[in-house]
Amino acid sequence: MDFSSVAWMAHDTRLMVCCLVAIATIIVLISATKLPPFLSILIGTFIAGVGAGLPPEDVAKAFSKGAGAILGEAGIIIALGSMLGALMAESGAADRIATTLLGLGKGRSLPWVMALVAMVIGLPLFFEVGLVMMVPIIFVMARRSGQPLLKIAIPALAGMTTLHALMPPHPGPLIAVSALHADLGLTMLLGFMIAIPAVILAGPLYGNWLSRRMHVGEPADIGALFTATPRATRQPGFGISLLIILLPVILMLGSTLAKVAMAPESNLALTLKFLGEPLVALGLAVVAAVICLGWANGISREHVGTTLRKALAPIAVLLLTIGAGGGLKQTLLDAGVSHTISKFAEGAHMPYLLLAWVIAVLLRQATGSATVATTTTAGILAPLMAGLAATQSSLVALAIGAGSVFFCHVNDAGFWMVREYFGLELKQTIWVWSVLQTIVSVVGLIGTFLLWEWFV
Repeated sequence: MDFSSVAWMAHDTRLMVCCLVAIATIIVLISATKLPPFLSILIGTFIAGVGAGLPPEDVAKAFSKGAGAILGEAGIIIALGSMLGALMAESGAADRIATTLLGLGKGRSLPWVMALVAMVIGLPLFFEVGLVMMVPIIFVMARRSGQPLLKIAIPALAGMTTLHALMPPHPGPLIAVSALHADLGLTMLLGFMIAIPAVILAGPLYGNWLSRRMHVGEPADIGALFTATPRATRQPGFGISLLIILLPVILMLGSTLAKVAMAPESNLALTLKFLGEPLVALGLAVVAAVICLGWANGISREHVGTTLRKALAPIAVLLLTIGAGGGLKQTLLDAGVSHTISKFAEGAHMPYLLLAWVIAVLLRQATGSATVATTTTAGILAPLMAGLAATQSSLVALAIGAGSVFFCHVNDAGFWMVREYFGLELKQTIWVWSVLQTIVSVVGLIGTFLLWEWFV
């Protein structure tokens, strides 16, 4: 490292120390004092913000802004996903899908089937959307197969998060492709080549290993919500059940097609973009489930309404927790953590791929946002990458994506979603989520180096 030309200041060191102290405080408060995660993150946010020099009132405003932003973006999606999952359980649609999947894969092959299903569902979806859609299937599959919950859940998590990090049209890879002027089709091809071994190692293989060493039971509230005894007078068919769960996938794929292959202002493109908005796509799926899975199968309107209302109570703690994570992220951004990491990048002397990965890792650790890590890293590196060949630019973009998911922890909304959905303790969440994402990240880095040697 050479900081002679980047004006590294005492404030930068102070800010990084405050980040570490805040994260350590949050972990101690949750694990040792058993305080609720929301309150623990709130306390850690003020430690980080005030310690970094922000006035307390600015910390409060930043926390509110960040919490509101993440809840406005993900909160409604999680609520709609919970409603959809409850209706699928009540109608028997989730049971129908699980029965069919169990016919495709039993015993040792079932985790591989779950990883494949998650990759298909997660290809066009934001991770949060894919997770709320997969959770009811995961719970029903684990109960019906008699296999450990983690053995079913981890392959699904690996399938979704790997695509989120490495495969356009997810926002992170798309941002990197645009900033580095990489070729979209080539990046998708190379990303798929890296994603396959990443999903295998972080999914079925890691899931089998961890499920033998860590027993996780079905959480009472959410487990009961998504594995309820079907109330429909007749069970829906597999076709309509699958169509309802894939409806958001289809609509969001249509939106992606409109963005890359249609005139931007055409009526068809504008319609597809509207229908492919996550909020709209999931909202339409819930309405379709009410009609096709509920009313059409003999469930009374009163019971359908009760089911939708009951679906919201178990996710209240989850929403508060991920909101607090968004508040912590925004406070660190307002304190200037991205600027501090940028100074580090300017003083670093590393190979392009390693530099891209390391900067993305540092930004993700500090901010808790893959999008922030990807956007900032791509912006820092873009001037340096002007002369690279198309393959090289694509691999740098993928290295950034891989770095953006390294060891996600307490300032990451996904961390708290996984913890609350599966009823995990803090240490268990680190093993299930943080280590899983680290495997994806490291395999992604290794994959980019191997492909660089192969193609260059």
